[in-house]
Amino acid sequence: MPASFSIRPATAADGAFLGDMVVEAANWSPGRSRPRYEVLTAPEHGRYVSGWMRPGDAGFVASDPQGEPIGAAWHRMFPRSDPGFGYVGTGVPELIIGVRPIWRAHGVGRALLRSLSDKARAEGFARLSLSVERGNFAAVFYRTEGFAVVQSGFGRDTMVKRLR
Repeated sequence: MPASFSIRPATAADGAFLGDMVVEAANWSPGRSRPRYEVLTAPEHGRYVSGWMRPGDAGFVASDPQGEPIGAAWHRMFPRSDPGFGYVGTGVPELIIGVRPIWRAHGVGRALLRSLSDKARAEGFARLSLSVERGNFAAVFYRTEGFAVVQSGFGRDTMVKRLR
């Protein structure tokens, strides 16, 4: 498999692919394979792509050398009255990231996360948040990128990265 890939800003036309990445993120555990319709019709997961690209949404898509999307990272704002899994407060965007399994451990997620962090910083945000289930190997990756656990919940941790 080629180790090269490209990163571009996400557009309104990327909504369906971002849905695929929500499914990848939800099915991170080996042996867990919930179908796409089940994941995306569940309000707790569907909220991450419903109505993409609304004001305040921003993200990046990684593509292989043939131009096929292989991963994405994006952020959304959620109100206190309807928080996401990684909600920490008003004005803190929540990060969502997904990479196709064959492309994991090839730097795609790191490049996406760094691009999104740089964009969020340039947009004036002081922090990014995310939620990761305990046992997910991605938690170590997030720590190496400056995220720290700020809240532990039932089976998952909320992590925050300071951007300034």
